[in-house]
Amino acid sequence: MPHFRDARIFITGASGKFATQVLRALNAQGARYVTAGSRFPVRISGLAESKIRVDFDDPVSLDEAFEGIDRLLIVATDALGEPGKLARQQKAAIEAAAKAGVGHILYTSMTNPGPESLIPFAPDHRSSEEAVIATGIPYTILRNNWYFDNLLFTMPSVLASGRWYTAAGDGTVGYVTRLDCAAAATGALLTEDQSSIQDITGPVALTVDALAIATSKQLGKPIEVVQVSDDALAAGMRDAGVPTHSLSSWSPLMPTCAQGT
Repeated sequence: MPHFRDARIFITGASGKFATQVLRALNAQGARYVTAGSRFPVRISGLAESKIRVDFDDPVSLDEAFEGIDRLLIVATDALGEPGKLARQQKAAIEAAAKAGVGHILYTSMTNPGPESLIPFAPDHRSSEEAVIATGIPYTILRNNWYFDNLLFTMPSVLASGRWYTAAGDGTVGYVTRLDCAAAATGALLTEDQSSIQDITGPVALTVDALAIATSKQLGKPIEVVQVSDDALAAGMRDAGVPTHSLSSWSPLMPTCAQGT
């Protein structure tokens, strides 16, 4: 199996949580030539050989950043509130990578980004995947499932009330930690030399009832699962102070979880 510790590696979105974990893992694996890019380089951890400014809305910064890079990890941006924006940003980065002659492109996508998905930003990921493939450059598409870490946002209210409100029904989700997704990306950066699409998911798909039972057992606190409609759950989140832009991203996940991921 090839190992690219000595390759010139570039990580975008490097000030974010996911990319920071990738940088830590690359450092632990002995990767020597790692460049970290972000709109805010000052926020990047000290785990990269160099840090530069990269803005997916600034083509000049992309052209300069990717020159001479062997392996590029494009971490999907968080532009989820405006349909199409994520795709435009990713396309700009992908086109710049092709122009610069990057040796291998890795892209963090999502599970099942097909036309049947109810998530509004799924088409953005699908078109980004297609743009990567169209370059003709060897690629690794990492379809990360729903982060287990995101459940922490709901835990305070669940534990305070003893009730877990959900619209997921009997739907199951293959939750996976952000750390495991970062480990998968690191492994791909250092070893993958063929094109592939990989599903990065947890070992078992869980219902909310199963999650509640496990949480209750660990914390010694009874938790009641309360099934409500999509609209009722969205209203409850709104009343709890969830910002509108966050709600627009979370709401479509409710029926999606009911279908299973």
